[in-house]
Amino acid sequence: MIRSLGTAGRALPQVVPLDEALGLEPHQQTSVELKQVVCALAVFVPFETAAALLQRLQALPVSPRAIWLWVQEAGQCAMDRLDGELKQLAEGQPPAAEPLDEQTAAQPLLIGADGVMVPFRPEQGKPRGRTVWREVKVATLRVARLGVHSTRTGEQVSRLERRRLVAVLGDMEALRPRLWLESLRQGVCQAKVVVWLSDGGRGFWNLYTQCFARYALGTLRVDFYHAAQNLWKGAAAWLDGRTTQARIWFDTMRHGLRHGESNRVLDKLARTLQLEDLPASARATLQQVYNYLHTHREHIDYKKFKELGLPLGSGLVESACKWLIQQHFKGVGMRWGEDGFNHLLHLRLAWVNGRFDALFAPEPSPSW
Repeated sequence: MIRSLGTAGRALPQVVPLDEALGLEPHQQTSVELKQVVCALAVFVPFETAAALLQRLQALPVSPRAIWLWVQEAGQCAMDRLDGELKQLAEGQPPAAEPLDEQTAAQPLLIGADGVMVPFRPEQGKPRGRTVWREVKVATLRVARLGVHSTRTGEQVSRLERRRLVAVLGDMEALRPRLWLESLRQGVCQAKVVVWLSDGGRGFWNLYTQCFARYALGTLRVDFYHAAQNLWKGAAAWLDGRTTQARIWFDTMRHGLRHGESNRVLDKLARTLQLEDLPASARATLQQVYNYLHTHREHIDYKKFKELGLPLGSGLVESACKWLIQQHFKGVGMRWGEDGFNHLLHLRLAWVNGRFDALFAPEPSPSW
């Protein structure tokens, strides 16, 4: 039951500074149920909108300021729980794995990571000044399980069964223990096939090596669209991206890459680099493309991945970035302070990972 109790009908005592800072009135009480509903609204909409929706749905007047305070409280609770779990993991106490049915446990486990920029205030608590853009590292486990389903026409298609998200305002070193913690929860040590999806950048490569390369059945897969994008850079530098010849060259190379002919693609790039009349700038770009594909030649067998029912692109990571970060933290005119951002981020993570209600569970009564 949702309830909000106002002031009692008697003389009001003197307001103390802490009550005033928290926006509380004398004798006012707020139920945990109300805070839970309000914070759930704040997961999806701005605080002002959450206040308006609550007024319309429940006829309860709650200020955006009060909602902000409750979000900070719940978000800090989520952060404290995570810090405790990370500390236990560092001390050699892994988390309990989430239960999986036999069919789901037999499916491939997909893990990927990406980054997204968020606008911040230059100084905490000060709204003025030039915007500072900071990167948030996001990993999706959509730790996720991939299943196969039939469409109405009988076509077999892949579909993600479950997902878990990890995110941190920080660098790879901050992401690594959080991702490993969630991976253990999702049974990475027991998974029959582990697939890593990323753009092949050095930071993500190192993250894969540190956490997941130890598994014999693990697979590092470079996102197909990032690989194709590198081919287009070569076509644009050599043949001018506006020409028909550039488009034909790119389409041919992209088709070969997509259909398991990566060696032929590399051979053609090598022959192009041997052309005597190749401009220096084009040679430098094509050499970078060649080095990129050659370094990841074991991870770009897209024909094989498609036959296994695995996605070719890292769209599952990019969609997570859009929902988790861009839709809520990059609205027009938005700029964030670090504390406010982190509290709301962890509240949204708790929601998508199915751990939101636990933040509002009653504390166990002490036994004495």
